[in-house]
Amino acid sequence: MPPRPLEIGPAGHAAAHAIERTRTTRGYSQRQLAARVTALGRPMTFTALSRIERTVRRCDIDDLVAIAAALGVAPQALLAGALAPPRVAGAGET
Repeated sequence: MPPRPLEIGPAGHAAAHAIERTRTTRGYSQRQLAARVTALGRPMTFTALSRIERTVRRCDIDDLVAIAAALGVAPQALLAGALAPPRVAGAGET
């Protein structure tokens, strides 16, 4: 039986959205960012980057670090949304 693909969790979804948001803010196309990542020593095609952004492909830690460096941000900046503790309703809130 083939191995079951691992699901992409909340941190993966948050990172994917942060990568896309930061990439577009910086004005990079997927091809440009993939080329920058590759130039840093982590070979990546624009198709792989597209799949990461669409949460079709998991973004492993090595990818995340290289993408962050290519974007000029700290890796934890791409995880910021995933690191926020869940909001708990306080007194008077529903």
